Amino acid sequence: MNRIILASKSEVRRKILLDNGISCAVEPSKVDEDIIKQSLLKEGATPEIISKNLAELKANKISNKMPEELVLGADSVIDLDGEIISKPKSRDEAFNILRRMSGKAHYLISSVCISKKGNMIWNHTDKAELVMKDFSDNELKDYLSKISDKSLYAYNVYQIEGEGLKLFSEIKGDKDTIMGLPIKKIKHYLQEYK
Repeated sequence: MNRIILASKSEVRRKILLDNGISCAVEPSKVDEDIIKQSLLKEGATPEIISKNLAELKANKISNKMPEELVLGADSVIDLDGEIISKPKSRDEAFNILRRMSGKAHYLISSVCISKKGNMIWNHTDKAELVMKDFSDNELKDYLSKISDKSLYAYNVYQIEGEGLKLFSEIKGDKDTIMGLPIKKIKHYLQEYK
């Protein structure tokens, strides 16, 4: 299978690629996601469009620097009642996000884009629905006390392959999508790519 450049510093995404036999080099795009999200929201973009645009921007940015390589960009957003929830910047913010999600369904949308010569040549967006159990404030604080800072700030407040799985009463969708990389679709594309 082809080697790919991952335009992300996400250890989880890198591990998913390696676990699936896809060799990769990491070249983070360093895109300012918040500015782009705000701009797209002002234009009325849906969470799916925002996720796709961010994945494409990341892939194209690195692809311009490494035009002969296949570059994979990825982005995930949370859609809670039509509002995009960004990664928390503090433990207080994480607590408030979890409190808002408590007892409700939300969508996690993951987009991937493969670029070559600075242009997107393939993309895919997938969506999973997660229903969070109803938690008291103390239960949420207890959950947060078990989560490392690295995990908390990297995974949109829950790490589905770890403690975060216990937060949900129902999960509809692909686990790899929830972890930020719909790998089956990527593998299928790479097998077809010539």
